[in-house]
Amino acid sequence: MGPGLDSVYPPENRTIFEKIIETDGAVISEYVIGTKPIARNFPERNRIISGISNGVMVVEAKEKSGTLITVDFALEQGKEVYVIPGNIDNLNSYGTNRLIKEGAKMITEPEEILEDLGPLPRSDREIEIL
Repeated sequence: MGPGLDSVYPPENRTIFEKIIETDGAVISEYVIGTKPIARNFPERNRIISGISNGVMVVEAKEKSGTLITVDFALEQGKEVYVIPGNIDNLNSYGTNRLIKEGAKMITEPEEILEDLGPLPRSDREIEIL
């Protein structure tokens, strides 16, 4: 998380936060209790997210966005970057389409990621939408 564990941000995510805890999931933060959600913390949070992930999938990204910061972290960490192509008329697709031009793996179906990553432990293949 970008803030400390005592500050769910945005507040609308409280239900998701509680469900993760109730189902023996983990919510992590490198910030101490009492740390408020400030903008500079979120790229650092994304560094951790990409670091503990097998790869990063990008759905939308403007020309300059936090998503692209996360992609940079993932590439530095040797992670795969997967991108869903977007409409060329949509500003939210500029970054995704540029990533494809620069060599990111374009995907159109979730199975392509699973095939690319190869066999994973069963728990990594089971994805629950909260």
